[in-house]
Amino acid sequence: MEHQNTGARKKAMGGDAPPAAGDGPILASMAKIGIVPGKPFEMSKLDPAVQAALKDIPQSALKKIEDNKAALGGIIDGWVVTKGLGTYGPDSYMMRAVVAAFGWPANQQRDAVYPYTETDSRGQKLTGANKYTLTFAKDATPPVNGFWSITMYMIDQGWWFVPNPQNKFTVSLRDNPKFNADGSLTLYFQNESPGKDKEANWLPAPKGEFIPMLRMYWPKDESPARSYVGLAGQLDRLASLARDEQR
Repeated sequence: MEHQNTGARKKAMGGDAPPAAGDGPILASMAKIGIVPGKPFEMSKLDPAVQAALKDIPQSALKKIEDNKAALGGIIDGWVVTKGLGTYGPDSYMMRAVVAAFGWPANQQRDAVYPYTETDSRGQKLTGANKYTLTFAKDATPPVNGFWSITMYMIDQGWWFVPNPQNKFTVSLRDNPKFNADGSLTLYFQNESPGKDKEANWLPAPKGEFIPMLRMYWPKDESPARSYVGLAGQLDRLASLARDEQR
């Protein structure tokens, strides 16, 4: 029965859901080494020289994908602001690969944009060895018609949720965070609790490097760059004053 189910899945992938016509050239190239939709890839059947050439492909491919994370969009104040996700063609294979590796799936930009950053306001890599804040000025939270949240990812040959005792992987208005007396909102990104009175505003970080990703659903402007207007800026070390920049 399992074999039959597997066969049905392969038929669906290769028959009932055929590749887009525009992918014809790349499919023809892949077929030369036995990669064909709906059929198993059997590396052992390839010429030994070809097998040797492909041996390190998983590692080298992942490195190339990681080196091209900027393909997701443009950089604004240290944040990579996604652009053009969810609609792909033959000219966007690298973007599709990056999305598959780090953010699969992804909505079209009119439905959501996903700014993320790897550095703080000093241009240093974000790491759980430090403590950070991000402050939105009064009435300057991300401009959305739907809702926004920030998701924490640790970096380990991909982006993964961060296990933590609170089972808290995002921070948003759904957490009922406490606003400051002046109406601004400060969020905390660190490995240890900032204190019980601040935990609603806290996004637990790993001990190593991490990436916070802002998810803006139904942004007020479909242009990712303009949708970004209203963010408070880059993450600041807790030891320094959090900036209340309103753009």
